[in-house]
Amino acid sequence: MFKHILVPVDGSPTSMLAVTKAVGLATAFGSTVTAIYVIDPYPFTGVGADFAYGQAQYISAATAEANDAIKAAREQLEAAGVVVQTQIVESHTPWRGILDTVTAVGADLVVMGSHGRRGLEKIVLGSVAQRVLQHAHLPVLVVRD
Repeated sequence: MFKHILVPVDGSPTSMLAVTKAVGLATAFGSTVTAIYVIDPYPFTGVGADFAYGQAQYISAATAEANDAIKAAREQLEAAGVVVQTQIVESHTPWRGILDTVTAVGADLVVMGSHGRRGLEKIVLGSVAQRVLQHAHLPVLVVRD
């Protein structure tokens, strides 16, 4: 039924639950899985001499975090015998990076975790899962912890 599943990961336990669900679906349908981590390449709005140094530090730390999350997802998927591809994607908003990757890889299902933020935390941090659901033109399975 599903040939290509996209799983966005962020290193959280909730995103790893999504990987577990993707393993089950990929095994049942013989699907390929692409696991991605989205990095905002320009999170700073400041300018000046300190900006470039902060940017370089940020990119280094974000890439290291992305590699760790992608590695954990890859290991779990490969251990289950699932064909997996991985990518680190750059986008100013995670939801846009996810949906752009859907198109790029030809995914026909997104399986993603949701942290279930509420109140002020949701207003400040937003909901990536909610935005993906609003803008997606394919099935999205949202996994909660």
